[in-house]
Amino acid sequence: MSMARGNKQRDGARPIAGDLPVDLYRCFVFPNRMREQRRAAGHAKLLRLAALLPEIPYIRLSKIDRGEVVPRPDELRRIAAVLGIAPAELLLDIDAPGFDIARWAEPFVDGDPVDLDEERFAVLLAAAVRARRAGDPALTIAAIERDYGIPPVALSRIENAQKIFERWNAATHLALCQLLHVPNVDELRHHVVALHAEGTLDGALAGIPGSAVRHERTRARIAEIAAALQPAFAEPAFAEPAAAPMPAPLPVAGAASVRLVPVLGAPLPDGLIADTPTPEKAEAPHAAGPRAFGLRVCRATLGGGLPGQTVVIVDPDRFPSAGGLAALREEAGWRLLSVGSDRDGRMIGYSCNPEREIPLDDCDPARLAALVGAIFP
Repeated sequence: MSMARGNKQRDGARPIAGDLPVDLYRCFVFPNRMREQRRAAGHAKLLRLAALLPEIPYIRLSKIDRGEVVPRPDELRRIAAVLGIAPAELLLDIDAPGFDIARWAEPFVDGDPVDLDEERFAVLLAAAVRARRAGDPALTIAAIERDYGIPPVALSRIENAQKIFERWNAATHLALCQLLHVPNVDELRHHVVALHAEGTLDGALAGIPGSAVRHERTRARIAEIAAALQPAFAEPAFAEPAAAPMPAPLPVAGAASVRLVPVLGAPLPDGLIADTPTPEKAEAPHAAGPRAFGLRVCRATLGGGLPGQTVVIVDPDRFPSAGGLAALREEAGWRLLSVGSDRDGRMIGYSCNPEREIPLDDCDPARLAALVGAIFP
């Protein structure tokens, strides 16, 4: 969490409007009891616990401990098993009368005074980058990494104001100056504050969630994971209010080992796939979960190796892993991605047509599903 040192005026920087709302706890998207429970189990240092959980990269485990990412249900089960507790004991009720996000986050901040000007500037910078990208369709995530050297994970953090400007390194400072067409850091500060004063950033600022939105999202994420930890009471992960119920898998008479599932899919703009039912059925692998379904690729968004007429089997009960393929549920439809990981263990989803690089650790786990099979034309 970015708690800056001092509350000083930067040389050449204009004052930032004091009424700009800032959520000082915006990085903590999933407060939990992991730190408390691991210490109770004798793991004062996270490294000791990490040694018992080789399936979870240390950096990701640290982010779960700090509440900076939403863990997957299988990760919570693994952590709980090592600690000898039920997975639900890792969850918090953030609506409980005694819960205070500031008190919960205290062990994870550096203890220095909060520099509100720098916190506000981080939000304005996030809005400026969002506005710049919105005004130029060619500025894709992949293009920004290629032309400015800002990795997708760093871009996501900048656009969500996850740390103050001073905590980015000199290379990122230079890249942001180039992206926003200014010669140096002082001019960058002037430029961003001036854009805010002109009202140019108002639309982008509206898209940066405040504390109330964070609280609502956190509540929903905790509820989703609590339901997933008790499958008998869980709601379907991908249920859409306006969508018709997904047909159940159809058994094949005389062949108990074969299961046919419905095939959905119609092409949408931007490489997305609609939930449109088709008359087709596809055979699901034996290991596919009960909610598995087929999805027609429609376009070769992952390249020639997965032609448009291919039908992939999507398993909402299985989370994707590096080296595999995934389906990400976006607002308009499904996006197919190949899954890799960077050197810090973060999962990234890739599409080549259109070019996309999506930090999957930042996505809601309930909207990610593994592809467990493919039927080629």
